[in-house]
Amino acid sequence: MTWETIGGMKLAITEDFRFGTDALLLTHFAAPRRAGETVCDLGTGCGIIPFLLIQRTPALGRMIGVDIQKEAIDLARRSAERNGCENLDFLNLDWKHPAAIAPTSTVDRVICNPPYFPENAGKVSDSAPRRIARTETGETLNEIAHTAAFLLKTGGKLCLCHRPERLCDLVCTLRAHRLEPKRLVAVQQRAGKDPWLILVEAVKGAKPGITLSAPFILEDENGKTALYKEIYQLYGGDTYDR
Repeated sequence: MTWETIGGMKLAITEDFRFGTDALLLTHFAAPRRAGETVCDLGTGCGIIPFLLIQRTPALGRMIGVDIQKEAIDLARRSAERNGCENLDFLNLDWKHPAAIAPTSTVDRVICNPPYFPENAGKVSDSAPRRIARTETGETLNEIAHTAAFLLKTGGKLCLCHRPERLCDLVCTLRAHRLEPKRLVAVQQRAGKDPWLILVEAVKGAKPGITLSAPFILEDENGKTALYKEIYQLYGGDTYDR
């Protein structure tokens, strides 16, 4: 285990429980715009999204991080204790059981950076924790949607990232749980390149109708784009370099 400085905080990480660019982009996309929201991060890992959010949105209400892997939750709890984050709760639970997370219809926003690859697809990691983080077991998308629908208030939002090739599966699954996709942003490494990530926001009980925002482009001929540099500074400061 090592301590890494992210913004003004020290975070406990290991080789198996780290974070990447997708977590930074999802945090920016999903950040609450109003004070007092209750937020739940499913599959929180070492807690990077809650710790980034609390630095940018200090008026958050309760923040809940959930992960099935005990080692990940132990790291997140150590970070919370070191940084004096009293309104962060980290729960070692399976997201298949939402009633153990919070009462139904009490959460304003659910965030999830899920496993991207179906079973028997994608590169299989030699590390068991990384396999759990990368590869679905069973009906992962359906479980996430079920849990989000249980936790969210009507009008509450689910924000998640995924691979573009899973977009059809994702939209169909969300709608089956009355989570209407309302906003979508594609992430491209450079202009003219195919997207490698999509960011989706769905609203519980909303009417159909989706906004396709301008793509998020990470690099241009000068390196990081101005927008990416801005987000980089907002959420991680000079030390965030993933």
